[in-house]
Amino acid sequence: MKDKETIRDKVLVIIPAYNEEANIEAVVEELRRDCPELDYIVVNDGSRDGTAGICRAHGYPLLDLPVNLGLAGCFQAGMKYAWRKGYGYAIQFDGDGQHRPQYIKTMGQKMEEGYDIVIGSRFVSRKKDFSMRMVGSRLIGGAIRLTTGVRLKDPTSGMRMFNREMIGEFALNLNYGPEPDTISYLLKQGARVAEVQVEIKERAGGESYLKPAVAAKYMARMLISILLIQNFRRRKPWQTAG
Repeated sequence: MKDKETIRDKVLVIIPAYNEEANIEAVVEELRRDCPELDYIVVNDGSRDGTAGICRAHGYPLLDLPVNLGLAGCFQAGMKYAWRKGYGYAIQFDGDGQHRPQYIKTMGQKMEEGYDIVIGSRFVSRKKDFSMRMVGSRLIGGAIRLTTGVRLKDPTSGMRMFNREMIGEFALNLNYGPEPDTISYLLKQGARVAEVQVEIKERAGGESYLKPAVAAKYMARMLISILLIQNFRRRKPWQTAG
């Protein structure tokens, strides 16, 4: 991506949001300020708070899901929108205020080297600490490397950019979410994945659903999926180009 004209009308920033009334305005306004050339869509995942109302009051583009589908269904709704509107790239951009729009251009430049997925990684040039969360990240990264031969330094990062083929894969084919086990599956299918260094902010407001017990279950589920379940998924060539 060489300049604003190059990326204009090609990238859709998908912002999944569930009960993010404390953050969504700041997230969108920062994105609009730093990347005014980019299109975006807030996907309200059946929030029970004022998330949708804030978006309507400010005129933000909004997909308002009537029920909570979880990240997989919420993200897929955004990808279906991106596919039908003809976007060449889509980026997953969390509604909790942790992701920084300033790195989108860098991710896009990496994407144009020929990659299918670019991950905004915290650990390309920095080392992980030894917290329980990072131990889980190391285990997931090790499982992906064992099963695919590809080393990902930040497999749990939620800031990811996808090309047109990947948009179609999420929009039209299997109903799966943008999680590390899906990245593992796509790597086995032949997807090309790269990482670029980013900085992630602390959640500005609200409450994360990843409590210690939930995080432990998530890590266990990812490991089982990567090491076992992905071996039974049907393999097929990409059928979504266009």
